[in-house]
Amino acid sequence: MIVGSGIDLVEIARIQHSMDRYGDRFLDRVYTAAEKAYCLRKRHAAESFAARFAAKEAGAKALGTGISQGVNWLEIEVVRESGGRPGLQFHGRAAERAERMGVRNAALSLTHTGTLAMASVVLEDGR
Repeated sequence: MIVGSGIDLVEIARIQHSMDRYGDRFLDRVYTAAEKAYCLRKRHAAESFAARFAAKEAGAKALGTGISQGVNWLEIEVVRESGGRPGLQFHGRAAERAERMGVRNAALSLTHTGTLAMASVVLEDGR
């Protein structure tokens, strides 16, 4: 059964601007080391970073917390699951919230164009 869902849309130029202006200070505040390593290997890194930013926002919405209300950026991580599909891992307070909700599966879908990145998250309790 679905216990939470969230969606987010991000302008890639906004993420590129933050990368250009703040560099590692921005990246280290928002992305885990594994996320940074993955995105920096990509030809269009800003697109990958923007998709992950959207995933973190969508994940926080699905948890019902939002980023600024108890869950921080690094507590929601985009990972590569078997077969290469993206998945979510929750850490810290995000993991505690997911456990209280009974979350057993976090389905993540990512997409991006030249200008926008979007993520959708559906949380299920396994029933």
